[in-house]
Amino acid sequence: MKVTVFGIGYVGLVQAAVLADVGHDVMCVDVDEAKVENLKKGIIPIYEPGLTPIVEANFESGRLKFTTDAKLGVEHAEIQFIAVGTPPDEDGSADLKYVLGVAATIASHMTSPKLVINKSTVPVGTADKVRAAIAAKLNERGESIDFDVASNPEFLKEGAAVTDCMKPDRIVVGSENPGSVEKLRELYAPFNRNHDRMIVMDVRSAELTKYAANCMLATKISFMNEIANLAEKLGADIENVRKGIGSDPRIGYHFIYPGCGYGGSCFPKDVQAMVRAADSIDFDAQLLKAVESVNYRQKETLFKKVSAYFDHKLEGKTIALWGLSFKPNTDDMREASSRVLMEALWRAGAKVRAYDPEAMEETQRIYGVRDDLSLVGTKESALQGADALVICTEWKSFRAADFAMIKQTLQSPVIFDGRNLYDPETVKKHGLDYYGIGRGLSIAR
Repeated sequence: MKVTVFGIGYVGLVQAAVLADVGHDVMCVDVDEAKVENLKKGIIPIYEPGLTPIVEANFESGRLKFTTDAKLGVEHAEIQFIAVGTPPDEDGSADLKYVLGVAATIASHMTSPKLVINKSTVPVGTADKVRAAIAAKLNERGESIDFDVASNPEFLKEGAAVTDCMKPDRIVVGSENPGSVEKLRELYAPFNRNHDRMIVMDVRSAELTKYAANCMLATKISFMNEIANLAEKLGADIENVRKGIGSDPRIGYHFIYPGCGYGGSCFPKDVQAMVRAADSIDFDAQLLKAVESVNYRQKETLFKKVSAYFDHKLEGKTIALWGLSFKPNTDDMREASSRVLMEALWRAGAKVRAYDPEAMEETQRIYGVRDDLSLVGTKESALQGADALVICTEWKSFRAADFAMIKQTLQSPVIFDGRNLYDPETVKKHGLDYYGIGRGLSIAR
């Protein structure tokens, strides 16, 4: 099938590449000329395991195309995906100007029937706004052309997005038009061979499903962080608690790892958007507000621990950071806990020596060159001249640490583990102080 995808961001590029990989003819449209030209050269704007070879192979085969020509994209296919960003507006609500802009663009150039599909994460009621925008532009042109608007939200995990696209848990389709549903069944047939993963519902339910999923996962994280903070006060070990409750199949082990807060492009933005959407209809979303509040507080936890350890005298100290991205297997630093920590350390007069397997360039892009930030090539070199080690991201390469080397290199023998990677007793045996998240029984001092 022929498909056009507007927006070559994280969602759009991954979805387009995987659709092309199963044989569809996909054209990607974006306003960023530099991004389009780089993609044609095989330069991928994001780090995502497995994505680069798929993009390169399908571009070379001609099944995956990149252009800035919106008219060409509209003419290319009946199926038109909208996968542009929905950044938070000033009040935290989702900004739909890019989504509605693409809708108007499609309507400006369409000369034949179109199925317009919202892939972007959008508030409930957005499909109605897209439909109205297209109808208004067609009316302005004096044209009467059939079209439909459907919702097909993405459920990709950064760091595993390619696998999630190729082997989806579910394919949610919001449409009450049998013809549109049938087209999407055909489009996704290559991913439905083992069993039917497609869940069809009304458009508004599909739009809400995406937000509800992310808010549920964010709630689990904030809940565990709340219990972890309680564990510290009560002298309990949250890792034992985690195992104890995770063994209950009604709870499970997923998303109950305590840490220094969640980040990324989805959870913070989507929880905030849901709260603002609730406010707009005079509904007090108390639980979601608490989820957001707990996460803000949790991101300050590591700085508070570091500051307290050094008696709130951080002027002139150098802190080593392992991990800068908001999670492993990505270079994404949006809403990353590392940013909250680094900025607090700088305000307190401390310097940072940091290492991340993938997010060094992104860190440089965000913060530029500054005297109080050194980005180094290895996790070991981050320790040189540092007074303490802080772990912000649970990259695999950090899991097996040489504690003897760490103790020998650091000016002060202390690890602040924001992801609970290490066994406190093992760390203590090597003469290091250890501060995790919620490890009340294992704090050395």
